[in-house]
Formats: sequence, C-alpha cells, structure tokens
Amino acid sequence: MVDSPAGKLHLRATDDRRTLDDFLRLPWRVYADDPAWVPPLLFERREALSPKQPVFAHLEWQGWVAYRDGQPVGRITAQIDRLHLERYQDATGFFGFIDAIDDDAVFAALFEAAEDWLSARGMRRVRGPFGFNINQEVGLLVDGFDSPPYFMMTHARPYHARAVEHCGYAKAADLFAYLISAAFEPPPVMASLYARLRRRIHMRPLDPKRRDADLEILRDIFNDAWSGNWGFVPFTAEEFSTIGREMLMLIPPDFIQIAELDSEPVAFIVLLPNLNEAIADLDGRLLPFGWLKLIRRLKFSYPRTARIPLMGVRRRFHHTRLGPGLALSVVEALRAPGLRKGLVEVEMSWILESNEAMKNIIATLGGRCSKRYRVYEKTLG
Repeated sequence: MVDSPAGKLHLRATDDRRTLDDFLRLPWRVYADDPAWVPPLLFERREALSPKQPVFAHLEWQGWVAYRDGQPVGRITAQIDRLHLERYQDATGFFGFIDAIDDDAVFAALFEAAEDWLSARGMRRVRGPFGFNINQEVGLLVDGFDSPPYFMMTHARPYHARAVEHCGYAKAADLFAYLISAAFEPPPVMASLYARLRRRIHMRPLDPKRRDADLEILRDIFNDAWSGNWGFVPFTAEEFSTIGREMLMLIPPDFIQIAELDSEPVAFIVLLPNLNEAIADLDGRLLPFGWLKLIRRLKFSYPRTARIPLMGVRRRFHHTRLGPGLALSVVEALRAPGLRKGLVEVEMSWILESNEAMKNIIATLGGRCSKRYRVYEKTLG
C-alpha cells in the first residue's frame, strides 16, 4: 500500500487474467478525452505479451497495475534482456508500457516497483521506455502531441515527461519521426547518384516463393547495418521471421525492396501501411464486426499514409560514396509502389538524433520533423 493525498494506492503484479486485462485496458482511462490517441487492437496487444513470443526466449519481464479505490490508475513493466547484457555487460535493465493518470504519486509507486524488481536481479541502471526491447516500440513522446501516432509508434500525454523526470530520470537519447511526401520528386543529387549506380544495383521486391530466405537476408542486413548504433540488440532468426510473416499478411511484396550490388544483397527497406488509419474507430475490438471493417478498408480504402519502420545499408558502405546512394535507391524504389496504392505521406521513424547521415538524406527528400520521442535512464542506488 502507498498513501497519497488522493487515497491509498495498491500495486498488483500482472500474474492473473483480471490484472492483465486491467493492464491492457489502462490506456482507455488515460487517453479517454485525447483526440490524437488511437486505441490499439486488444487482440494484438494481448498477443504481444504472450509467452509464446520469441522475444521471451532471451527476455524476462514483470508488469504491475496501480489501483486506487479499486480502479486501475497506472501501469508499468520492468524487463531484463539477456542479449543486451551479453553485448554491453552494463547491468542495465529496462522499463516500459508506462501509463498513468496525472498524479506524481502513481508514477512514483510504479517506478519504485520496477526499480526494486530490477535491483533485486543485479541491475544498476534502468532505461526506457521500451515496448520490451529496442527492436519494439521505443521512447516517450515529448513533442508532437497534436497528431495521431503512426502504427507501432507510441503516444503520451504532455505530463508524462514531467512525471518521469520527477522520478529522477534524465534523457539518454532522443528519437525523431519525419514526414515526407509519397510523391516526392527526386532531387538532382539523388538522380545523379542513382544514375551512377544503376548499372551495378539491381532492385527487387521480396519474393513470396522464397519468403523465408528473403526474410533471413533482411535480418542479416539489418543486424549488420545497425550493429554500431546506440543500444543495438540483434534480431534473432525466430523473432525476425515471426515479424516478417505478420507483416506480409498486411503488405504487398513490393512494399519490401532489396538492393543487390554486383549480385550481393546490401540494402533493404520496408514500407508498412499506417493501420492506425483503419483501426482508429474500432475501439480496440475486432469482434463482432471489426475484422470485416478492417479487411474491407484495407481492400477498398487503403490507408493514405504509411511508415518506414525498417531500413538498412550494410555497415561497410556507411562512410563511402556508395552509402548514401544505396539509401536513396531503396527509398526511390518504394515511390512507385506507394503511389500505386494511393499513399500521400510517409513517416520515417524512428531516427536517432545522432544519425546525421540519415537526417541529411531525409532533408534531401524534403522531410520535416513531426514528432520527438525520448529514452530516459537512471542509476539505481
């Protein structure tokens, strides 16, 4: 029990169905009057927490719900990722899924539970929020509250950042989302680079007949391309295969483009339709008629917006003349497929604030920053 001016707080671990249901439904209370919030699909959120998810082969977690007068008022998770610890040896654990009403006492109680759990397992620092690890939803929204999030990006209230910082957390890194027109005209520098590379680069969509092999190519490029990035943790084969199979249920194969340089796969890009457009009015439910509405909308009124969640160029090209050319080439390869589907705008997210090369490419394409997300950290006593 925790005393606060508004009444006693009681925290319960998400170890039974009722508490897990309260954990999943908590955002409906926090964002009930927020016009920018998009209710997530409860089925998808429940699946993300299922023990069968491959991420839990290397990640341990615990969730809590805070109650006041029997009503849920906040939630949080704490997690330890063995792959992160093996790579960095830094005794860092993570928090995630942080949501609560505007009450500092609720946030304090939630973080106390998460920090105690991590400390008891030898962690000396905590970082977050992460949907579970850095390859899932990342960061707390700190700028850009007035527009809905794109699919698989987070949303928050303006008071969230103040409450997190009040609990002793400081900025670790900022991430950005950028919007570009789907009908962008390739600037001269892009056209020139593409012309020089055209004889050596072969662009192709993912081949459904060799889906598993192509997904492994994407994973290999991604793990190589991102290996030097802040906080990087590699995708396991099972994780990436699961994500890939789920994505291919929603997107056409030409929304995934692979660049081959002298017959070697060296870069790729993925375009994901912004499903938040299609699910915004379903209130998180696919039954009884949500499934039909979603299928009909994806078939007859395709989303006008999309997101680029995955992109990579092999690391050996990062500081060469070929690097920007390969990045621009895969972006250009998506332009025609996107326009055929009627896309109007594309979000590129997320981009680390320190990734000057990618930010320069986005500027070349006429992109504008639309949202800022923050990852926080704190040393545990």
